[in-house]
Amino acid sequence: MRVGDLIDAACSRTGLDDFGVDTWREGLEVLVRSTNDEARLSEMGDGVVADQYVGYLVNRLQIEDWYRRHPEIDEQEIVAPLFGLSLPRTGSTALSFLLALDPARRSLRTWEAQQPCPPPETATEHTDPRIAATQAGIDMQHELFPDFVGLLPASATGPQECLLILAFDFRSQVFDGSARIPTYTEWMLACDMEPAYRYHQRVLKLLQWRCPPTRWWLKTPSHMHSITALDRVYPDARFVMTHRDVASVIPSVAALMSSLSRTLTDDPDPDYLGRHNSDVWDLALHRTIAFRDAGAEDRFFDIGFTDMQKDPIAAVRRLYTWLGEDLGAEAETRMAQWWDANSRERHGAHTYRPEDYGLDLEEIRRRFDFYTARFDVPPDRH
Repeated sequence: MRVGDLIDAACSRTGLDDFGVDTWREGLEVLVRSTNDEARLSEMGDGVVADQYVGYLVNRLQIEDWYRRHPEIDEQEIVAPLFGLSLPRTGSTALSFLLALDPARRSLRTWEAQQPCPPPETATEHTDPRIAATQAGIDMQHELFPDFVGLLPASATGPQECLLILAFDFRSQVFDGSARIPTYTEWMLACDMEPAYRYHQRVLKLLQWRCPPTRWWLKTPSHMHSITALDRVYPDARFVMTHRDVASVIPSVAALMSSLSRTLTDDPDPDYLGRHNSDVWDLALHRTIAFRDAGAEDRFFDIGFTDMQKDPIAAVRRLYTWLGEDLGAEAETRMAQWWDANSRERHGAHTYRPEDYGLDLEEIRRRFDFYTARFDVPPDRH
């Protein structure tokens, strides 16, 4: 895989050649080098991953073309967005789906995150042909990665993580999910993430330009790694965190990544996934706690995993009270119906053995005691 070939493919596919500000190139170069040297991809994996990289370049080219033809897009304002930045596997995705059901709130939908251009319009936002195409892609992903089915709710019209639009600047943890790329991950965790959030904001402006509302709900666990950069771009942002026993979280995340990457590699490494996720989320939590301690505590709302499972609507009501906003009857009804239809208890919970990923339950708890003690997170039953 070569950077020049990926760029040429994206330009050929679109007939465009302006990628905008050149902040994306370093990340792409590090990513390609790390993929070539470390990912140990299968032949199919090489093709899948290369096409993924080209896809992000294609989206960036198209976004810049829309801005070139419609510079007024930049006049849009993104005001006081609400970000979810919890650890993964803590109920944060379920919360994301619930909040996305509020008609007064704007979420990043999967179909528009995967293909933002042409920008959505209110008149066709529920009939856009990209919805059916995206759903077909999700169905195909479930065929390719059968272990992934049931791990997370997924739909073309449901909310998507910000990982996808951060990837347009090639500074995103999304690449971590499909390949073993430790050099890229190390670079990404140490780089200046502000350019990625500037581009994130650029994408949101494009998406809300012809398709309100403009009260954004956004989510991805990896915001915790780059919380200070996010704050520089969105100084009026507010945050919600869901909390769960890390001894349940880390093996579950490792299992999720394993289900995504196993089909693409000739040499799966479950112990690496255990070590990798322990290190990554340790750093993320330390950075987020330091940010909260530096004067941002009043910008955070916390929800316990157990509270969320017992009565999700009550948890959402408390969040809206904290926000000073009204949870309308229509939104509450939609949320209750979604929860009833998608309850994890109905389908049975997934269980994961820490030792399958080179992990020890008690060692995880000792390592993350700084977090569980701070937020009074009770242990799950194992």
